[in-house]
Parts: sequence; C-alpha cells; structure tokens
Amino acid sequence: MAKFVMPTLGADMTEGKLLAWRKKVGDFVHRGDIIADVETDKANIEVEVFATGVIETLVLEPGQKVPVGTLMAIIRQEGEPAGAEEIPEAAPAKKAVCEKVTAPPAPIPTAPPAPRPEGERIRISPAARKAAEELGIDPAAVTGTGPGGRITLEDVQRSATAKAAPVAKPEAVPAKPEATPAGITADRYARMRQVIADAMARSKREIPHYYLSTTIDMTRALDWLTEQNTKRPIEQRLLYGVLLVKAVALALHEVPELNSTWINGLVVKSPNVNVGMAISLRQGGLIAPALLKADSQSVDELMTNFLDLVKRARAGSLRSSELSDSTITVTSLGDQGVETVFGIIYPPQVALVGFGKVTERPWCVGGQTVSRRVISASLSGDHRVTDGHRGGVFLAAVDRLLQSPEKL
Repeated sequence: MAKFVMPTLGADMTEGKLLAWRKKVGDFVHRGDIIADVETDKANIEVEVFATGVIETLVLEPGQKVPVGTLMAIIRQEGEPAGAEEIPEAAPAKKAVCEKVTAPPAPIPTAPPAPRPEGERIRISPAARKAAEELGIDPAAVTGTGPGGRITLEDVQRSATAKAAPVAKPEAVPAKPEATPAGITADRYARMRQVIADAMARSKREIPHYYLSTTIDMTRALDWLTEQNTKRPIEQRLLYGVLLVKAVALALHEVPELNSTWINGLVVKSPNVNVGMAISLRQGGLIAPALLKADSQSVDELMTNFLDLVKRARAGSLRSSELSDSTITVTSLGDQGVETVFGIIYPPQVALVGFGKVTERPWCVGGQTVSRRVISASLSGDHRVTDGHRGGVFLAAVDRLLQSPEKL
C-alpha cells in the first residue's frame, strides 16, 4: 500500500488545506496524475500522486487543514489484494506514517477544554510552538484540532484572536477581509509575507552565503536572438531570458555540486536540473516554481513552458512537483531597471543565480574599445557545499555558453 501524505511544497510550508479531491475511492491513478487541490499560504497547488494503483481510502475531507506529512489517502498498488493491510493513522507533522487511520478532526468545541492531566506532554507543531512564544500564549490552554489532538498554528492564532478581541456591540458587523485583484484575501497575503520572511531569515541564519559576480557580453546572443525572431511569428518569438536559463542549466553539468540540496546535514546531488524561476505575483509576494529538466529542453520548449509557468503561477494552478523539486533558482530584476542582484538562497537549495538588465558599456575587443551590450550575472552560493573557485568556474561556463547561442 502506498501512503499519500500532505507534501512539503517548499521549506517555508508547515501545513496545507485540502480544497478538493480530484479522484474518488476506487479510481485507478497513474504516477503523475493530479489527485487533489491543496491551499498553501502562497498559492493553490495541484498535487500529483507518486504511485500507480487504486485509491483504497481517502482519509481527509475537503476543508481540513493539516500539518505537512499528515496521511491523506491510501493507494493499493498494482498486484496488491484489497485490504492487504490495516488502514494507518494520519501521521503527525514531519512524519509520513503511523499505525491506524483516525477520524477527521472534530469541530472546535464551544465549551472550554478540559484541563490536561498534570505532567502530560503537550503535542504541538514546531510552527505553532514558535507562534505561541511570540504571541504570549500558553500551549496548555489551547485546544488542539490536529490529528490526535495536536496543536496547530491555526489553533494558536485562533486562541490569540479570542484573547485579544474586544466585546463586539450587538449592531456591529464584522468587516470582510479586503480582497486583492487575484482573489487573495489581505489575511492570506499577510501570511504569505510571513512565510517568505521565515524562509529567508532561516536561510541567512543557517546558510553561510558567499557572493560572486561577473559581467557577460550579450551582444552575440542578442544578435542571434534578433535574427531568429525575424523568422518567427510574434507568438513564437523568444525572450533573452530563456537563453540565460538554458546557459545556467547546461553550466550545472560542469559544476554539478551547485545542483544539489542540503538535507539533514548532508549534500544530496540531484540527477535532474530543475531551474526554479522567481516570479512576482500581481497581488504581491513571490513564488519560484521550476522548469523541470531544463537542461534537456530546447530554447523553444523553455520559452513555451516559461510563459505557461508564469501564467499558471499567477492564476494559482501550479503542480506540486513544480514547487517541491527545484534544484537551483534563477532570479532576474532587469525589467525593473536593476543592474545587479544578489539573492538569498532558498533552502534546501545551495545556490541562486541573479541577472540584471542589459546595458550598453564600453568594451575592449581586439585592442579596440567598442560599445557592447552586457549583463551582470551573480551567484549566491552555500559555502558548506562549494567555494568561490567552483562558483567562478560556474559563472565562466555561463559566460562561455552565451557566446555560442546557436548551440544552446
């Protein structure tokens, strides 16, 4: 039996809310099929299944918010008899399995919770414990609505709201949260900013960053791009950004340690090059879904897939693998007029590449000073995994690849 759990869709995710099931009990699913829609603090995500078989049990009901790692469904894989094993329990956060399935969490009681027996251990998620400390909430006074009575972040926030809320006048009508143009409430936007802040603070606290930059002559690449685009209809024209992505993806073949993750104190090299693209959302905030296997895609495929990724990121219809499988991130602020950007690494990744805008500069070519179009490229590296020498080799490879755009 395969156990389908609430996935980790980034280092800043601690829990998710099941919005809907795409499949029902008895349906046959293939690896990669969309099985559920999950809401995170950043976006609504289409979650893929990573097993092939028949859905035996759906543990959660739409509307439930549970910690990462909580059991959501049981899938009977091909060749296994029905009822081959006892249905397991929903797992607590950061664990994938338990023994038996429990009923969905009970509704929040209206009566005050019964006091815990003296000495009983309080079950509380790490995110909830941190929030309780910051808000001055005693976890012992909070009723847990998670699996097995576990206290979740939402429980702590609810307790803090109840503690601080004044008595409303009878005629008072609660105001609805202000909605953004994309339909995201102001409350959810605030949560997004908070999880971004937590992830970036963790990155700067835990990752010993080093920074490198170089200036790359883009004249040849841009001339080639102009020549190619004159032969294409408007809807098939390329942006120079796809050349940058492809050059980064291919350069990782020469410095594969940058295409890794740092997990539990160990470097895990990825067999695939999945380039995360930092995309700003119209309602504010940032998300970095991946162009999967970017090194094996042509520039035309990258262009098509990049435009599709941006569209779906802003519409809230990304797939779980696009958020969980990034191995390196590329960010560009050239369209904002920024010449150089030094980004913060997104854990558990170990590198981030930044590009600024294309500018015209005096350049020495064959002993003569000429005008050339150049771009600033930077690398933020994790010193636990690489050093400045290897980072320099990587940036030099990106530069060299961009001098032969026809080979990308």
